[in-house]
Amino acid sequence: MADPARTPDDGADVRTRLVAAAARLLAEGGPDGVSVRRVASEIGTSTMAVYTHFGGKPELLRAVCVEGFRHLAARLAEVPPTDDPVADIAALSRAYRRSALDDPHLFAAMFGRNVSEVLTDAHDQLEALGTFLTLVDAVQRAIDAGRLDPTPADQLALELWSGIHGLCCIELGAGLADPAQAPLTLASMGRRMAIGAGDDPARAAASIPDPT
Repeated sequence: MADPARTPDDGADVRTRLVAAAARLLAEGGPDGVSVRRVASEIGTSTMAVYTHFGGKPELLRAVCVEGFRHLAARLAEVPPTDDPVADIAALSRAYRRSALDDPHLFAAMFGRNVSEVLTDAHDQLEALGTFLTLVDAVQRAIDAGRLDPTPADQLALELWSGIHGLCCIELGAGLADPAQAPLTLASMGRRMAIGAGDDPARAAASIPDPT
């Protein structure tokens, strides 16, 4: 039953709740688990609200993906570049994890399908790619500063992203015996990757200390 305090004319609020409901259903049951009727029912509104805001299921799924990457981009943007690019890489990894923990359904929905199949608009694709390029830029600054060995920054960034993403998936999926394991593992993994990529062990430890 619809919330009497809300109406279909609540605009942005209805749109936000529809995206959240679609993300939850998408994470739980994949694309087949999402229907216009079911999404509308999740927030107690009519199917007309979905068609009004999105035109149909394809655009709704696209909106979920777009919202996810915008959320991630906003988190990463909270990390300003400093004169310690290795510390910046660690800070970006923590921001990535915070983004995943903020909305696990949205996080799962973002990566549950091939992005290029969902984001057919070039602008949306570039916006999503920008989240990865933020990490590439930090890696390149670490290379330019002599902290990491000369290597293609995008390849090293992908290796880093894979480790961070994998940890988030484990934490949100199977779970960890102790919640404190996640931040400790994130720091340890960052140091090991930095050292493996050429950083001095002492400098890596100074840039990426264990969380207190």
